[in-house]
Amino acid sequence: MTAAELAASAKRDTAPDESLSYEAKALWHAKKGNWEDAHNIAQEIHTPMGSWIHALLHLIEGDQGNANYWFRLAGKPSRKPADIDALLNEIASELLSS
Repeated sequence: MTAAELAASAKRDTAPDESLSYEAKALWHAKKGNWEDAHNIAQEIHTPMGSWIHALLHLIEGDQGNANYWFRLAGKPSRKPADIDALLNEIASELLSS
């Protein structure tokens, strides 16, 4: 699955494909607008990728301070709310290309 396919699935489907990784499911829910579901999944991913996704979610939430904390844990530069769409695509592209 590509980042574009993940986004298309979030637009048309009612639930993510069960074969997706937890990381991809969190991104799917973020793209779908299901912040709480995405956050619940991200909280259980204890990796740099999980921290990066967690940062994105707090950026979406509007909590820049908390987002910055998670960006630091992920080893990634902080981003601003204007970057949300591009960041979601960047994370999905990196995740799904591995």
